[in-house]
Amino acid sequence: MSIHKPILTNRFELRLFGTLGIILIVLIAFSFIAGNMVKREDESVPSMVVTNYFENLDLKARAIYVYDVRTNKVLFSRNADTRMALASLTKVMTAVVAIDIAPEYSTVTVTQNALNLGGNSGLRVNEKWTLKNLLDFSLTSSSNDGAKAVALALGALNQTNATDTQAENDFINMMNTKADELNMKNTYYVNETGLDESTTKNGAYGTAKDMTTLFKYIIENKPQLLEATQQSTLTISSLDNIVHKVKNTDAIVADIPGIKASKTGFTDIAGGNLVVAFDPELGRPIIITVLGSTQTDRFTDVQKLVNATLQTIDSAIITK
Repeated sequence: MSIHKPILTNRFELRLFGTLGIILIVLIAFSFIAGNMVKREDESVPSMVVTNYFENLDLKARAIYVYDVRTNKVLFSRNADTRMALASLTKVMTAVVAIDIAPEYSTVTVTQNALNLGGNSGLRVNEKWTLKNLLDFSLTSSSNDGAKAVALALGALNQTNATDTQAENDFINMMNTKADELNMKNTYYVNETGLDESTTKNGAYGTAKDMTTLFKYIIENKPQLLEATQQSTLTISSLDNIVHKVKNTDAIVADIPGIKASKTGFTDIAGGNLVVAFDPELGRPIIITVLGSTQTDRFTDVQKLVNATLQTIDSAIITK
């Protein structure tokens, strides 16, 4: 028996050393592979610097809201919930309520009371319009008498022999009711035009976020309502065959790619306001709202925000 012990011992040692050698080789190989992987990651996946194209913009507006409707994402915001004077952005709600309560082919007659607001948009006493055409005219040219003519014609329809005051008040109440329905909690309408009521009181107050909510509602439910505001100029006729040629109060409407809607606003109290909706990609509406800028800077502000939006979208596509 003792003759075989050295042989058995040698075999055991050989197997032990062989096993240890295999383990060592595996560990070395694993260490080599892991080291190469870390090196490749260092070389091919550098840390990414995300550029914010909005942060360094020189913008004059006091309140701003840039919203991506498709992704439900806020691209940029400043004082979005601060209540401010709306000026003629008010007329957008005037149009929404009008279409809610009357067919587009309804006839609206321009009365002297409507024209007493002053200004000269070209409307005439007793001139008859279809509701759709008068709204297109009023929104594009920001006609105060056109907006008032609509309110006087459609307010208090359920009241017999209602006065102009009753009709106007009823219509304004419907505007505020609609704002409540759309959850525009910080919006309140005093009149249907947005004109200043006095040197200290505007015709309507709301927020940049609320105005975006209103435009989103229109884009999704009444897209035809603001189609006319896509045009730089508009030629339109009343039912009396009087031809009206008007210029869009949005001076940059032709410069915005994929424009879907726009509306300006300006009074001494409000300053310069502008809301635009545009489609940089098919089916991706972006809404930009600026409030409290200046009469000129509102256009510069929006153009800068449009450019920053396009850069942001292009950057996101490249990094995918």
